[in-house]
Amino acid sequence: MTDRGASFSDRARALLADATAAYQGRPAERRLATVARHLDEPLRVAIAGRVKAGKSTLLNALVGRRVAATDAGECTRVVTWYGYGEHVGATAYPRTGDPQELRLDSRGSALVLDLGDLRADDLDQVRVQMPSSWLTKMTLVDTPGMGSLSESLARQAQEFLAGDTEAGDDTDGVDAVVYLLRQLHASDVDFLEVLSEAQLSHSTPVNAVGILSRSDEVGGGAADAIDQAQRIAASYREDPRVRGLVQTVLPVAGLLGEAAATLRPEEFADLMRLSGLPPATIRPMLLSAGRFVAAQSVPVPADRRHRLVRVLGMYGLRLSLEALRQRGSAARPNDLVGLLSRRSGLPELRRLLLTQFAERRDVLKADSALRAVDAVTRADPIPAAQRLRQQIERLRVGAHELAEIRLLTELRTGQVPAPPEQVALMDRLLGGEGSAATVRLGLPANASGTDIADAIAEVHGYWRRIARSPLTEPTLVRAADVLLRTCEGLSAARAPEPTRPAEPVWPVQLPPAAAPPPTAAPAPEPAQPEKLAWAEEQTDEQPTVTAPTWAEEATDEQPTVATSTAWAEEQTDELPTVGGATA
Repeated sequence: MTDRGASFSDRARALLADATAAYQGRPAERRLATVARHLDEPLRVAIAGRVKAGKSTLLNALVGRRVAATDAGECTRVVTWYGYGEHVGATAYPRTGDPQELRLDSRGSALVLDLGDLRADDLDQVRVQMPSSWLTKMTLVDTPGMGSLSESLARQAQEFLAGDTEAGDDTDGVDAVVYLLRQLHASDVDFLEVLSEAQLSHSTPVNAVGILSRSDEVGGGAADAIDQAQRIAASYREDPRVRGLVQTVLPVAGLLGEAAATLRPEEFADLMRLSGLPPATIRPMLLSAGRFVAAQSVPVPADRRHRLVRVLGMYGLRLSLEALRQRGSAARPNDLVGLLSRRSGLPELRRLLLTQFAERRDVLKADSALRAVDAVTRADPIPAAQRLRQQIERLRVGAHELAEIRLLTELRTGQVPAPPEQVALMDRLLGGEGSAATVRLGLPANASGTDIADAIAEVHGYWRRIARSPLTEPTLVRAADVLLRTCEGLSAARAPEPTRPAEPVWPVQLPPAAAPPPTAAPAPEPAQPEKLAWAEEQTDEQPTVTAPTWAEEATDEQPTVATSTAWAEEQTDELPTVGGATA
């Protein structure tokens, strides 16, 4: 028996222990023991997508180090796990036979993986470990591309992500998926639908996110490529084929993010030399990669210009050279790194992964464990199997944490009849922007305990009126009931009172309690083009990046932007407040 006052995670852990005991001495015992170990590990996030979608580049940008391969074609055909380790290392797991250590050499800022005589078709998976701070938060899994030349490999990747494989210790699969797409193909939608159906209630938009990858190449890498990508991503977010399958779609230029993490001193020096060329010389060079490399009488050799194209791409080159030209001799490496990072979209992706995946780690992992137990009971229906499945069902139905996730999914797929301001209020209260009580309530981070308590009482009263109003749609009544429980949970978990802010932050104006008829959400406004000036602003809550060490060994973290210069000015972090009022 489990304590009904315990959290969903604790109750799932107890049920898993019960199942492990029931299957003692049977083949499933090993699998369930492995699942139990995974509960205490970092969240497992898979990076998936079609061939050439940019999965490996995005992974390099996230971990802060470029990982290459002596035979890239073979390595990209294997499911490869990247986890934290104090020292770099790699191990191959053949389908038959014992694991084999692989060579993983440092070459400049990159790690080079050598499969030796092994072939992708003979391998179940490869595991790489490295000292990256990001990997302490989540384990990343690079998967073979969908639509690859090998149908068996594509099917293997799809089955792995859906949790249908029999691959030894990792049959419980991953906890969340980042899906990359360059254009919205029917196969992308088909895959996401298969993933959602295979994992049942587990696979919801809350733990799946779409990425419009290689956004710096949109429109041929023109000056407004990122702005175009933002508009395309916004249209995908509104596409009914997509919005029910992923939480959101973000534009990300993985190559810019990777360059921000791994830019070397000699590359910066070459960029500085090129930025000093007369406009009449440099502008024709930037029309194409071929012209850039083939240009004559340039102070940077052709082979090094070719490397700059590989490191930055044409959009990154144009962006970097224009910014360096504006700054002149005062330009510094860490400022260029900050610009590349911000334009890459990587800070927004990091924040999303942290607030939506990492902060829901315990819930996502607990649900993964329940799926594993359910699969075991169906594959090996011992006498206790039916009892275990009934316990799983009761636990899922009664878990408020899962009710929040389900409601968040319904909100983002347009299933709740409410006007936009109410939808935004519900989304935030459910943790759509972060799990902290102050974020859920739209309060400043330093709000006092009294202000938090007042806000909870006000919001609880608001949703109670919504739930009791005879004008409220039944679907919205059910949503209000979930939100009332959320308020009660926030009240029960309220921390000791911190120092009060100088000015009161509550009450704020809420939308009318009487539920008006649903209205269509306004069309998203087109993104405004950004200036190339170094005085770009960055959001406070974005993960900052640190300047590269410029040593042979690349840092494992994103470089930090110097905040002392005008290039890295910060803008005020204005979290939306309840009902859109200003706190």
